[in-house]
Amino acid sequence: MNDELNVDIRPEYPVSWQAAALNGVLRGTMKPMSTILLRNTAGMAVASRLMCLGERVPGILPKHVSIVADRSGPCPGEWVRGGDDLDEGKAVLYFHGGAYFVCSPATHRPITWRLSMTARRPVFSLDYRQGPVHSLAESLSDALDAYRCLLDRGYRPADIILAGDSAGGHLTLATLLSLRDRDLPLPAAAVCLSPWTDLSTTRRRVRGWMDPMLPAGRVDWLARRWTDGLDCRDPLVSPVYGDFTGLPPLMIVTGSTELLRDEGRRVALSARRNGVPVTYEEWNRMPHVFAILADVLPEARLLFRHISRFLGAVGARSATSGVEAA
Repeated sequence: MNDELNVDIRPEYPVSWQAAALNGVLRGTMKPMSTILLRNTAGMAVASRLMCLGERVPGILPKHVSIVADRSGPCPGEWVRGGDDLDEGKAVLYFHGGAYFVCSPATHRPITWRLSMTARRPVFSLDYRQGPVHSLAESLSDALDAYRCLLDRGYRPADIILAGDSAGGHLTLATLLSLRDRDLPLPAAAVCLSPWTDLSTTRRRVRGWMDPMLPAGRVDWLARRWTDGLDCRDPLVSPVYGDFTGLPPLMIVTGSTELLRDEGRRVALSARRNGVPVTYEEWNRMPHVFAILADVLPEARLLFRHISRFLGAVGARSATSGVEAA
């Protein structure tokens, strides 16, 4: 069963006209705006306000999707259900991206409701603390608290999946490493979409011109800001330097031209060397976290079928392990 999970996949779908057009729009808008704004605290504040305005625009969700805010636990968030016939005894704990200073569970609903439908279980999307007011350690503390909260509510570790995108992918890997190092029970699997895994002094300019969305210099600037005073090669700061021994199966998804592709690939190779089954998928010419664009990108909708295949293989592996243990 590990052979089914331990695979490299490069989907050969032809690039859709929607993706080609969107890459052009991102290159002409998002990338130059990020280049201008992400230079100081004032610019970050402007970017954050712009994102907040976007959150206030009511999104169009299918009628079968429900969103329920949850403020009862140690960390706020929302429960997202992509249908009525879900297994309520299982859950996905989702960490949204946004470079650790923008976005929220609301901005990532195009991912979370589809992930709920794909995994056939509700998704708890965590509203964790972010910079510049809060540190990486505080974001990680919130993630660990949210996981413990699910355990306290009766969810078995084998019935929990972690998932996240970009900075949320970073938080997913840091959470797994921290859980293992604290001898806490691990979830069944994790899905990382375009994870940001290297916050060290590594420079990404070699791929900077290829990425239609992320400016390399600004990503490097953010990494320096969040790691000021920290050991950049600490695995909880830069998971790419971690020893992944003992972690559950991972799915890592990247785009072939995106800035963070190489560090996602490095995690996949390192985890495999440590004995972790990894499904690594590299999608041709897809932008950073293209799953969030599933309302308009056919490739993004196809990705959720691939996630379904991965989760199915994880479930089959767990069932086989259970039979062997019996």
